[in-house]
Amino acid sequence: MHLKDEVKYVKGVGPNRAELLKKLEIRTLGDLITYYPREYEDRSKPKKIAECVDGEEVLIEAVAMHRLSEARIRRNMTIYKLVVRDDSGVCQITWFNQSYLKNKFEIGKTYRFFGKVSNHFGKIEMNSPVFDSENSNKNTGKIIPIYPLTYQLSQNVLRQIIENGIKIAGTLEESLPEYLVKEQKLMERNEAIHKIHFPGNMEDIEQARYRLAFEELLGMQLALLSLKNQYTQEQEGIAFPKEIKMSDVIDQLPFHLTNAQRKVLEEIDHDMESDKSMNRLLQGDVGSGKTVVSIIAAYKAVKSGYQVAIMAPTAILASQHLESFQGILEPFGIRCELLIGSVTKKKKEELLERLKQGEIDILIGTHALLEENVVFQNLGLVVTDEQHRFGVRQRSTIASKGNHPDVLVMTATPIPRTLALILYGDLDISIIDELPPNRKKIETYAVTPELEDRLNVFVKKQIELGRQAYIVCPLVEENEEIAAKSVIELAEKYKKEVFSEYRVEYIHGKMRPKEKDQIMQEFKDGKIQILVSTTVIEVGVNVPNASIMIIQNAERFGLAQLHQLRGRVGRGEYQSYCILKYESHSKVVKERMKIMQQTNDGFIIAEKDLELRGSGEFFGTRQHGLPEFKIANLFEDLPILKKVQAIAARIEKEDPQLKLEKNAKLKALVQEKFQDRIEI
Repeated sequence: MHLKDEVKYVKGVGPNRAELLKKLEIRTLGDLITYYPREYEDRSKPKKIAECVDGEEVLIEAVAMHRLSEARIRRNMTIYKLVVRDDSGVCQITWFNQSYLKNKFEIGKTYRFFGKVSNHFGKIEMNSPVFDSENSNKNTGKIIPIYPLTYQLSQNVLRQIIENGIKIAGTLEESLPEYLVKEQKLMERNEAIHKIHFPGNMEDIEQARYRLAFEELLGMQLALLSLKNQYTQEQEGIAFPKEIKMSDVIDQLPFHLTNAQRKVLEEIDHDMESDKSMNRLLQGDVGSGKTVVSIIAAYKAVKSGYQVAIMAPTAILASQHLESFQGILEPFGIRCELLIGSVTKKKKEELLERLKQGEIDILIGTHALLEENVVFQNLGLVVTDEQHRFGVRQRSTIASKGNHPDVLVMTATPIPRTLALILYGDLDISIIDELPPNRKKIETYAVTPELEDRLNVFVKKQIELGRQAYIVCPLVEENEEIAAKSVIELAEKYKKEVFSEYRVEYIHGKMRPKEKDQIMQEFKDGKIQILVSTTVIEVGVNVPNASIMIIQNAERFGLAQLHQLRGRVGRGEYQSYCILKYESHSKVVKERMKIMQQTNDGFIIAEKDLELRGSGEFFGTRQHGLPEFKIANLFEDLPILKKVQAIAARIEKEDPQLKLEKNAKLKALVQEKFQDRIEI
């Protein structure tokens, strides 16, 4: 069988199980044998009965002392019991409704049992274990892989199917060049796949995992580097003239730029003046002043005779940008306009005509900018803000509206640098790592439900002082229906009972964009005192008068997200507060609440978030258009990643197009990983 053949042809699968496997993203034989275990149970080393600790899963080797006893408790419940012993003690084993066990055990014979033990005052019991007779090791006597499952598929069934799959796949061809396998002392691919599923010992798992994670990370790095090469080689970009100085705007600003902002502007200025297309990621914590940087870059582009496109994720954020851009650039005679969904048809037609004629210098908008009828006369700079990790396609859609314009991608999600190199490996990276000097630290408190009344009194005091408050509810299980319901219920409770003397409104993801924008606008204008919402307010909205952020069920959010939400307040001159309400006593939750109270530094928080939650959840890597990792974990595997980055850089230097015969396998690896994104 070929690795690309459908999984339904594997022994033990068939059409029904093929449907179940599809839920696990297993469609082909290749998917099946690379569906890796998430952990392992060591059923290879027996323990003495007397040494068993309450609650642990153990293997015991013991002799049956009598026949299996059977007791019927009620109509649908029969209990089977067996007493076994070794030279250290006795254990009672219980099964429920397992009639097939009746003739399985002989007195005086030795068996192996693996299961969870309870040890109360020296009385040792085991419930529903798996077992083998002395000379069999179907269920015990080895290390057993544990897979992430879907409903209706048991571990045993999946294990058997994977075993069958590996048999018919035969000897797997090596996917890395021979020189790399030797130089890095890697396990061969065929052996690694066998041992990751059926290891003989813990060392097998370690070596197999290292080899497979190495391959995954190397494929990713090389793919990103070739993506970067495509841009820089294909694109003879615009060389903006040196005579147009950014300092003309900087000197007129009513405030001083931080050193970090100046450093980043130097990097951008250098990119803009070179004849290669700029592809730069600008990372900066909430409130670090990324927008001002983009305004200054836009000034240079416009004064050099080009137009600028600014893409924001929401209409309200786009409107906010318009205010900021106009405030700084209008005195220089630069014309800024807004294109969002709510613009009337007539106004839109007129606006698009002016854009085409070059009468608009900077167009700020949402996804509407990607539409076909948006035609620029001379587009020179594209800035995408926040959640637009531009898929390459989107980036090329908007870039194709000009002749290789420069591209600046801005994000307020602080990402540790090593990871940024992976997620944005096709971009150069700039970081604004200091906040403007006049920013007050947001005081953060973590509270449990008992403090609810005191908290409400505090909120009322703040509102009496003229401030406003956000109250955020988590998304429940990604279900927007339920999330909307919980937001509405909470808002009703506050309107009628707790804060009846104030205007309380709500927004959630199921509302129409127009409604959301209107409520946000009224909140911004100070007409609403308390806004209850799901995380839709996470991105960039600026309400200087809002000084309280209350986050319900804070334990359900990752640290990076809590930090983003906290950044919605503290945008004016008032002392601001972030209150994390949590209802869990778990150690990890307490640790996370502690970190939030101790630091306001997004990069430290991002590191901690990764440490506590792993990388999958941290990024939901999918939104970045990157393939999911099957085995590598960006946090645990940082040492492998660093090694791989150095190797990838070396290979790229020697053979950027992977044309050499010795790198043919690497070329195939990259194309397979990124087939829809890369043409090498």
